[in-house]
Amino acid sequence: MPSRKKTAMFASAFFTCVCSFVMICVVLATQHWMSSQVRFSGTNSSVTVSLTYGLFSGTCEQFVDAGLQVSEKTFQVADNLSKTKAKSMITAIIVILVLSLLSSLLSSGFSCTNAVSNPYQTFLGPTGVYTWNSLCGIFVLTAMILFPVNIEENGLSVELAHGCFSFLHTHIKSAHTYGYSYWIMLLIIFLNIASIIIIYFYDHARYYKKKEQERPIENAPKDVILF
Repeated sequence: MPSRKKTAMFASAFFTCVCSFVMICVVLATQHWMSSQVRFSGTNSSVTVSLTYGLFSGTCEQFVDAGLQVSEKTFQVADNLSKTKAKSMITAIIVILVLSLLSSLLSSGFSCTNAVSNPYQTFLGPTGVYTWNSLCGIFVLTAMILFPVNIEENGLSVELAHGCFSFLHTHIKSAHTYGYSYWIMLLIIFLNIASIIIIYFYDHARYYKKKEQERPIENAPKDVILF
């Protein structure tokens, strides 16, 4: 059976891993990644399309400078994208987040296993927890980088606006605000770092304790050594 210290440390790591898993589910499920105000020139007046969307769906509504407002409607992100590059990047982000979800699940499993037992295989111990937490953090960070690239380089919001209202003319400018679904990923990275730090402190303490146990003769009294 593991010591109380080991159980407490790995239980704490398990808690942060589970929190990370739940947060990734929230990121995938919620549709508040981006809020955009996309402005287009019209025949007599300019038009502003307001968008709020995530990886799968979103809402859009249209405002005309003359005061006309088109009622809000829901759209599917994949259906509104005509550019293959923008669509491929959204798909890549979803796949990466699913991989991070699996990594977080494995990290939770490894942490729970170490909290209640002493695995014989090295990879099932702290090494495994380090590995899966690191991979989860890397995947989430990659998703955080790819999404803004898709917005700026591939004109994701502009494409989605055209998908909502096909009669729009020349794009003038856009204003973007990242929503809570996007910023939660930063919290996920911090949770993964916290898990790694917790296990590092346990592993570090165990290493020095093992070193001390390997050198009992150096700390023994001289009379015992002579005997």
